[in-house]
Amino acid sequence: MIPSINSKLPQVGTTIFTVMSGLATEHQAINLGQGFPDFPMNQDLLNLVSDVMHKGYNQYVPMQGYMPLREALAEKVSFLYGTTISPDSQITITPGGTYAIYTALTTILQPGDEVIVFEPAYDSYIPNVEINGAVAVRVNLEFPSYKINWDEVRRVITKKTRAIIINSPHNPTGAVLNELDIQQLRSCVEGTNIFIISDEVYEHLIFDGILHQSILKYPDLLERAFVCFSFGKVYNCTGWKLGYCISAPETMKEFRKVHQFNCFCCHTPSQVALASFLKERDEYLELGSFMQQKRDYFIDLMRATRFELLNSSGSYFITATYNKISEEGDKDFAIRMTKEIGVATIPVSAFYKDGTDNKVIRFCFAKKEGTIKAAVERLATI
Repeated sequence: MIPSINSKLPQVGTTIFTVMSGLATEHQAINLGQGFPDFPMNQDLLNLVSDVMHKGYNQYVPMQGYMPLREALAEKVSFLYGTTISPDSQITITPGGTYAIYTALTTILQPGDEVIVFEPAYDSYIPNVEINGAVAVRVNLEFPSYKINWDEVRRVITKKTRAIIINSPHNPTGAVLNELDIQQLRSCVEGTNIFIISDEVYEHLIFDGILHQSILKYPDLLERAFVCFSFGKVYNCTGWKLGYCISAPETMKEFRKVHQFNCFCCHTPSQVALASFLKERDEYLELGSFMQQKRDYFIDLMRATRFELLNSSGSYFITATYNKISEEGDKDFAIRMTKEIGVATIPVSAFYKDGTDNKVIRFCFAKKEGTIKAAVERLATI
């Protein structure tokens, strides 16, 4: 007899990213769905990793992460946000930003707790909540601006509310939080036992001169926050799966209790190389303008199509409606586009637990100009 499993995620199947990427491969489509660059990462950083491997940096580093890397990150936080943090007690290197978010939620949640999640939401949030026996309280972002309705947030806060997850720049929509949003968030959590999980993996991918409102800028919010980042999004190496989490010393102590029995530590050569490479500030300071050029190029070419692009102020992504083209649901439309014209996208309904369908699809523009041009030429035919 084969043992049965009482699934902790009974409603979860294969993610839409896997489905659409599989279809893209099957139909030899241009993949503007999954969020990864198709251009090379920095050769100097690659050379650094190779060099440190040959120098013998191939064994375990401390569970918290390579100390010179944590020191470089603390220096970066001070430079960018004017906040002093301890590299010893407030930073942990993790295998990616998604892992950091999962570990933060696992650290704080008990069965029956509630977590406020804004939809459309990055697809790991709600499963991360539910696998810990907690309840995701879903609040829809206002369509089509994808702004937060803070009155609705106040309405759903209860004594069981344990955390609010925020994500700026936002995946999938490219929306960003402003200072008023931070003030509203502060008023919602002040005097409560509510944590903030802040997903800031796209912190440098922000456009149009907008300033990133990192939780790290606000010491009173950082005291109750886990702030999660990704090296992969900064240095165009998403396959490295390397990130980090910053929190207050006492909460980070609890975070590390979970982390040490799950991953323990991350890839040593990458950490050693990044400790040196972080000193090259222009590499991350110029990333926003570099990616904005790609966004603007995509927007300019898309004028030749019948899609209507919504605003994107950050991230790898921009969304679009297709009301002038079809009345199909967004998943059916995305699948048909992949098969018939050879361009893969992501239906935004996949980012809602109930499948809310505003007939919007998500494009990834973190691609070479040749890839973008070839994709839009095909999109113009539909």
